[in-house]
Amino acid sequence: MSQLAPELRSRIETILKADRVVLFMKGNRQQPRCGFSATVVGMLDELLPTYATVDVLADADIREGIKTYGDWPTIPQLYVDGELVGGCDIAKDLYASGELHTLLGVTREAPRPVSITITAAAAAVLRDARDNEEPGQRFLRIGVNGRFQHSLSFGPELVGDVGTESEGIAIRVDAQSAKRASGVVIDWVTAPQAGFRIDNPNEPPRVRQVGVVEMKARLDAAAAAASPLRLYDVRTMDEWQRARIAGAILVNDGVRDEIAGLPRETPLYFHCHHGGRSQAAAELWLKQGFTTVYNVEGGIDAWSQQVDQRVARY
Repeated sequence: MSQLAPELRSRIETILKADRVVLFMKGNRQQPRCGFSATVVGMLDELLPTYATVDVLADADIREGIKTYGDWPTIPQLYVDGELVGGCDIAKDLYASGELHTLLGVTREAPRPVSITITAAAAAVLRDARDNEEPGQRFLRIGVNGRFQHSLSFGPELVGDVGTESEGIAIRVDAQSAKRASGVVIDWVTAPQAGFRIDNPNEPPRVRQVGVVEMKARLDAAAAAASPLRLYDVRTMDEWQRARIAGAILVNDGVRDEIAGLPRETPLYFHCHHGGRSQAAAELWLKQGFTTVYNVEGGIDAWSQQVDQRVARY
């Protein structure tokens, strides 16, 4: 083992003795700051209620020292019972084989079948891409991480994969993604720009983004149907007096009480000056159990530029 200053070695050993499972990573469990660290966190989150993380970006000595300590050149590094398991790729292989479960003392669940639907439009695009791959690389690989970010690529079949097929396309889902992927529908859309659209019924509710032009169209459609749409303005009274979107309701204590009493499936729309405060407000109401919550991208400033220039900018 390479030389390491005694004081630094002692610090690392103290960290390793404090917890059975320790992940040296970039960022922390709540906010990984690199994809490899996020991948290992995702696996550990599924298997363990608690474990320790060490943010190497916050401590340059630890960042370099742990590489020397375990004679391992990269981050993240996973330790169990004081022993180095390895980095991201090794952790993924161990997860797929079930060895990570055994190492952590967790019973591995049998892989469940997955159901994936590829629309005809998406299949046509995917077939063109697949046919440019080598024969052994023609499996459509679908990944879904703990934050429900989706990945699509063509590649080989790997140990631990769960397989299915749709529209003649062979699909493989890694074991970690399988429980989050069943029921996914993959479509190809051309507007507002061409690309894949992935609908995942397993994804928890999150704040949706709506542009100001689309927001105007929805307001007009609601008015024509005599079914008012609830658009809430979270700016200050001073800002509201400077400029406002017709039909938007300025949020105050009384309005908050009114929102709290609405059925949780009621669609809610929020706007502010540029979109930051309304995003925060939308997230708060999402946590209150509302399932369809929108943030107006760009806020009233974008509305003034793209929808109605009579609305003052400030």
